[in-house]
Amino acid sequence: MVIAVDGPAASGKGTIARALAAHFGLPHMDTGLLYRAVALNLWRWGGDPSSEFEALRACSAVGVDPDDPELRSEAVSKYASAISAYPSVRAALLERQQEFAGQPKGAVLDGRDIGTVIAPDAPVKLFVTASAEVRAQRRVRELLARGMPAHLEDVLLDIHARDDRDSSRKTAPLRQADGALLLDTTDLDVDQSIAKAINLAEEQLARAE
Repeated sequence: MVIAVDGPAASGKGTIARALAAHFGLPHMDTGLLYRAVALNLWRWGGDPSSEFEALRACSAVGVDPDDPELRSEAVSKYASAISAYPSVRAALLERQQEFAGQPKGAVLDGRDIGTVIAPDAPVKLFVTASAEVRAQRRVRELLARGMPAHLEDVLLDIHARDDRDSSRKTAPLRQADGALLLDTTDLDVDQSIAKAINLAEEQLARAE
């Protein structure tokens, strides 16, 4: 059983994917962390995110330490958004994601192209979204909670820019996959979003059987 959870930045897809993994007893991969890990490598090397060659080099032997505070910094987020548009970078990370999805018991993966590229045959596909304003507010709260400076106006501009980059790139653009159910979390709190996601997933599984 593979569950694909896609959506734009700060939509709540990561929280929902982790909750789905716990509910169904499946391993979870935040594929965005892979791109962030590459971006962090590039940033620490002083590399140029506008260079596809340098971004591809940063993919070599990349490891993910989810507890590294710099992994979720705004600087690394911007690098990750830029390098994720490169076909060679996506190709370098594709096999790793598909291997995770191909585990015998299944898996939950969240990202921006899980239902369209990584696991297009997944029996459960969700597209999680929310208004840009609400997503910016969530990101500000997240950054402030980590002790990082954040201003709503700047974060909102960045959200719009990332949405545009993600949806307009030629390789694996962000879009709702065929068969994916839409979950708009704009007016939902965390518990409500998770409950709705579980209900939608169970409905899809019942239809698949």
